[in-house]
Amino acid sequence: MENIIVGVTLLICFVTDLKERKIYNKVLLPALIIGIGMNIWKDGLIGLKISGFGFLMGLFFLIIPFIYGGIGAGDVKLLATIGAIKGPKFIFYTFLATGITGGIIALAILVYRKKVFRTLKNIILGLKLMIISKFKIISFIGDEDKYMFPYGVAISIGAMLAFCILGA
Repeated sequence: MENIIVGVTLLICFVTDLKERKIYNKVLLPALIIGIGMNIWKDGLIGLKISGFGFLMGLFFLIIPFIYGGIGAGDVKLLATIGAIKGPKFIFYTFLATGITGGIIALAILVYRKKVFRTLKNIILGLKLMIISKFKIISFIGDEDKYMFPYGVAISIGAMLAFCILGA
């Protein structure tokens, strides 16, 4: 049953993030409540601990990218919700698979837009600036939205890969 809840949640979030660039709380909150409730019913206090630890891991993995504007709050809440439902081991595999998936999607977008070499040049320049400024964070002003992609898509694919890897 928990796999169905996660699967439906991922499918809805995949579609809404791709079409509208939104991951809705009205999708995540019921999934979170039902998932935690099922874990408590199935395993009692241990189920609550597993849900809590999975939720915190999902939150922890994406909170830094969120703070620095790399991803949206919906992405963080989606990963935390999956963690609360499926637990820490699943969320760890999901996080790793999401990182790989996100990297592949980002590279595909760069290749499609013919921005690979320009991006590599900017990365090298950014590293030089970090060294010169003794690793102080430097903010760049620009139209960042046009370079971002809906990360909920990568999270959804990453979670599906975790299902395949773990056979869950």
